[in-house]
Amino acid sequence: MQIILLDKVVNLGNLGEIVKVKDGYARNFLIPSGRARRATEAAKKEFEARRAELEKAAAAKLAESQAQGEKLGGTTVKLTQKAGVDGRLFGSVTNFDIAEELNKQGYKVAKAQVRMPGGPIKVVGDSTVSVALHTDVVVDITVTVYGESA
Repeated sequence: MQIILLDKVVNLGNLGEIVKVKDGYARNFLIPSGRARRATEAAKKEFEARRAELEKAAAAKLAESQAQGEKLGGTTVKLTQKAGVDGRLFGSVTNFDIAEELNKQGYKVAKAQVRMPGGPIKVVGDSTVSVALHTDVVVDITVTVYGESA
């Protein structure tokens, strides 16, 4: 299926590009989330009429994410979890826990924006985690996990 991208999509294209994707990806994800439209002639004409408005909105969104990234960069999140004597946690620290703590500190971060390439944190100590505020804005933060005796 051919679609017009209404937003920048990672590994697919930028705003305004007409790309071919699998039908299910377009129908189930891109179109319902408002990131794309079917590439019909009417949709192409409507997009060209709204191109400036969409580009301005995308630029504003990027600027807002960059400003938030400047504030968030270098932030340390401190969490306490139950741990054994060897420093291993009984549970784990997930992206949900980190996003919740960042929200308590005043940053608007969704769980899906917290990227943990090594999986959940299962040991006491410092770890580096990425927060993707925008497709072009990725900030590294430090997560410090303290052990609490059970």
